Amino acid sequence: MILLRHGQSEFNLLFTQTRKDPGIVDPLLTPLGHQQAASAAVALAGEDIRRIVVSPYRRAIQTALPVARRLGLPLTITPVVRERYAFTCDIGSPRTALALHFPEVDFTHLEEIWWPPQEEPADQVEGRAGLFRAEMAALDDWAHTLVVSHWGFILAFTGKSVTNGEMLRVDPTVPGPDEVIWKHH
Repeated sequence: MILLRHGQSEFNLLFTQTRKDPGIVDPLLTPLGHQQAASAAVALAGEDIRRIVVSPYRRAIQTALPVARRLGLPLTITPVVRERYAFTCDIGSPRTALALHFPEVDFTHLEEIWWPPQEEPADQVEGRAGLFRAEMAALDDWAHTLVVSHWGFILAFTGKSVTNGEMLRVDPTVPGPDEVIWKHH
């Protein structure tokens, strides 16, 4: 299974410069983020990917779409792999708004409001990552799955901090990290 962190978002660009929450709800990718998504599509073209699981945040969907188009696969949108709710950027877009913005993606199974109402404790994110690990490990073809997600979820799943556009190959049948250190990126 491959975990891909979304490309650089408007939030990432400003937060990296100021270390302050710039107050952007569900940010889109920057031009660099779009380049990172296109590079990921090229890098993944040779992989035998059969399933693309994606967070409902717009930055993750924008990152996944070039891969999906190149491989001719649909996106499976699931909030299980969403970012830890901790900043303004982690307020999502309602299902109806996502469906208008991305008409080629199926959102019918998604709740209208799918993100939590308040900051999410680290142990809840780690619990979500553990649940997703178990769900993926139960599949016979987990090795053919791409998951487009976020810094916090990938950290909870692997114990590793990844940069925008970075990929990690993981085996969900192996136990997750013993400890997750939540230092912000």
